[in-house]
Amino acid sequence: MSFPPADRLSDPALTPIPPGGDRFPLSPLVRLTLLTFYLALTLPLPFLAQVTAASMPISLLVTGLGLGGLILYGVLSEQVITTETGIQVTYPAWVRFFWRKGWQLDWDQIKALKPRSTGQGGIVYYFVSQADTAYLLPMRVAGFARLVRQVAAKTQIDTRDVRPLSQPWMYLILLSLTLLLLLVDGWTIATAIALP
Repeated sequence: MSFPPADRLSDPALTPIPPGGDRFPLSPLVRLTLLTFYLALTLPLPFLAQVTAASMPISLLVTGLGLGGLILYGVLSEQVITTETGIQVTYPAWVRFFWRKGWQLDWDQIKALKPRSTGQGGIVYYFVSQADTAYLLPMRVAGFARLVRQVAAKTQIDTRDVRPLSQPWMYLILLSLTLLLLLVDGWTIATAIALP
């Protein structure tokens, strides 16, 4: 990924924002991988609960797992919207109503983009507003390089060192392992059903 020289970061020809704004949904690979992983982890549980005569009612377990899947789907529906006036992180109305509100900043409110180390050794970035409030830059969106170029053009912040938190190959490996886990789930479910 190459970035323009610092003196050309504000050139609107390099990073046009379409009329009506630009949308950056969460990467489809990330969504697919995490939703499939959740399914692979939880799919055999009702069958195992029935075979082991668990004290929790199966209907309650299925309801809880369904609710967990719905919450995960809601969190993974995050999207970034950029306009000529600012940047916004938002979720569908039902997600905003229950727990995640998102945030919005005008470009002129952003004074810095600060890196922070994660516990796993990665680096995340926070916008720092004029009021010294930090806002996490979503790093798993589709079109991340385009988003970063738009941020650079609108804020005059040098973003040449900003990279995605994780590379697509990491999610491809996790997705491959998840598909293997689903095969094991199939065997587990078939075995549980076959037991007397």
